[in-house]
Amino acid sequence: MEFKDQGKRKGRGTPDTLYFNAYTEDLFVWDNDLDADTDRRLKINDSSAFSQGLTELALDETIAGYLSRYADFDFDIDYEKWVVTFRKGDEERIKISRGEEKIFIWCMFMAICERVLDRHPSYEWVKHLYIDDPISSLDDNNAIALACDLAALLRKAANRRGANGERDPLRTVFSSHHALFFNVMCNELGRTKEGQEKVTTRRYFLHRPDAEGVFTLRATGDTPYFHHVAILAELRKCSQEGTLYTYHFNALRSILEKTASFLGHDDLRICLAGLQDEALYNRALNLLSHGKYALNEPVEMVDDNKELFRRILNEVLDRFHFALPELVTKAVT
Repeated sequence: MEFKDQGKRKGRGTPDTLYFNAYTEDLFVWDNDLDADTDRRLKINDSSAFSQGLTELALDETIAGYLSRYADFDFDIDYEKWVVTFRKGDEERIKISRGEEKIFIWCMFMAICERVLDRHPSYEWVKHLYIDDPISSLDDNNAIALACDLAALLRKAANRRGANGERDPLRTVFSSHHALFFNVMCNELGRTKEGQEKVTTRRYFLHRPDAEGVFTLRATGDTPYFHHVAILAELRKCSQEGTLYTYHFNALRSILEKTASFLGHDDLRICLAGLQDEALYNRALNLLSHGKYALNEPVEMVDDNKELFRRILNEVLDRFHFALPELVTKAVT
């Protein structure tokens, strides 16, 4: 809110930031038609700056392109009534889950961002993006996939050029309480992409050092946090007792990249160097951690990949001797 207030003062009341946060999500509300239960639709608040350019943008195709990666339902937007209806196969006006609703709004936001990057006249006023933790109702599999796509979009924003080829980046503030989502974002943005300039990021941890209620922003750099070893503990627990899903390769790769950074290297291969099946492990992490996994349900690994995952994890843990915490399940009373 302080950032928003400063923006108003600096711009003398003229908005210059496109926000995606809990307030943005509140621009979409369900009209469930509870009496007849036949006209289920998602209503859009058309008075917000977030949606003011939708009628000129023809976003349906772009939204559908994103949505097809994550879900198996379709949608229709009525720009006169400002409502969205959903369908699946022969079923019309279906009610989607809370998680699917979040995914749809995400897709709309990313479609709008593409038009912002293209300097569409409806969004020429946007100078900054502020993305504040809009990932409630999403499981880890959803969070990883959306973080990868959002990072790709923000990479384009950071490398945007003006009409004469000059640098004209769209600056972004991103905040999250979700450690895995934040970690994937940082690693995706920090990885150098062929043919693209390096993206410069600054990372901070909102920290309260005591019980006085005073919060500070602490610069973090690439130093591993407790949640990195906690995620390793979770991965170990899943490999020993639970079910391994395809997204666990993403999580393991992310941790190894942070470990490599902490050791002063920019490539995770340093973590695997000298292991008996080093080449196989590198190939597996490169191939199996970049899939566009379905967001509706996590996909369980096949048995061969489970065994390969366990080998990589166990050998890395043996090499670095991480002090992993014991994960205690709190009893429900």
